[in-house]
Amino acid sequence: MSVQVDDRRQLRWGIIGTGWIADAVAGDIDLSHGCTVHGVASREPERAREFALSRGIPRHYDSYHDLVDDDELDVVYIATTHPFHRTHALMAIEAGKHVVIEKPLGLNAAQAREVLDAARRRGVFAMEAMWMRLNPLIRHAQELVAQGVVGEVRGLRHEFGLGMPFDAAHRLYDRANGGGALLDLGIYPVTFAYLFLKRPDTVRTVGTMSPTGVDETVHMEWFFGTKPQAQLWCSISVDAPNQAAILGSDGWISFDAPAYRPSGLTVRSRGDIWTVPDPLAGAGSGYGPQIEEVERCIRAGLMESPLVPHDETIAILEILDEARAALGVVYPDEAPSEGAR
Repeated sequence: MSVQVDDRRQLRWGIIGTGWIADAVAGDIDLSHGCTVHGVASREPERAREFALSRGIPRHYDSYHDLVDDDELDVVYIATTHPFHRTHALMAIEAGKHVVIEKPLGLNAAQAREVLDAARRRGVFAMEAMWMRLNPLIRHAQELVAQGVVGEVRGLRHEFGLGMPFDAAHRLYDRANGGGALLDLGIYPVTFAYLFLKRPDTVRTVGTMSPTGVDETVHMEWFFGTKPQAQLWCSISVDAPNQAAILGSDGWISFDAPAYRPSGLTVRSRGDIWTVPDPLAGAGSGYGPQIEEVERCIRAGLMESPLVPHDETIAILEILDEARAALGVVYPDEAPSEGAR
């Protein structure tokens, strides 16, 4: 049985982690009408105290366990690094809390499946925080494609490059901390392609490795039958315009940078061209639609969002598992039966 929330009060969130994502999400929760950040926890209690004071959050905790055991919290946002998503999500689920877990939901599909199965058994809502899926421009593009505005989709491209020099101490280059281009950056192009094309028949993956043993630059080509229809690219070390496009038989849609949170669309259909501005411009960091969807689902007593379904979260991680296997990237925290093999 799912846990529902009294419609007469705000949905109370607790945040595990105090990094920049936690800060951005907390800021957008503050902008919502139906939600509030009620508590925060960090592996360092002093950081949680400072975070709470800086944002006017009523509670901070000495441990993650203390946060999930707070009966006044409704939903827990997991904002720690990749290797800890599974453990922290399972902890919150066991305590009966709804959970929203930073992407990727786990290091691999097996971990994601374990977390989502646990949430179903406990009767709580669970969702990967893939905010791009809730972005209004992404959803508008899906509607345009479904309406046949660009005709039959024949090609798709998406790039995400940071241009960050090698730094063995940085999280993105740290294999023990789930580093690498695919899980942090590549999940966006892969999710984007899945939204418009679904699962490919075959994938060709090539890439380069960093000295620390994580994938640094990766190119994926998706084939449907014998036809290549998606070119996806991500890189920690190489800078890029970070744009995307959908190419159809009767037109195309171009996504202005950054494509994972587009700042606008340009649409060409049968000779006509028009632009679509960003409806989120000036409205926080862009997490608002995700927060609204979580609230809607929890108040409705749902255990998953129809816009971020569990089976697609797992399917996308399976594609990333296969890509890592092609490159030989295995994380220390993965069990022998999990992840890239």
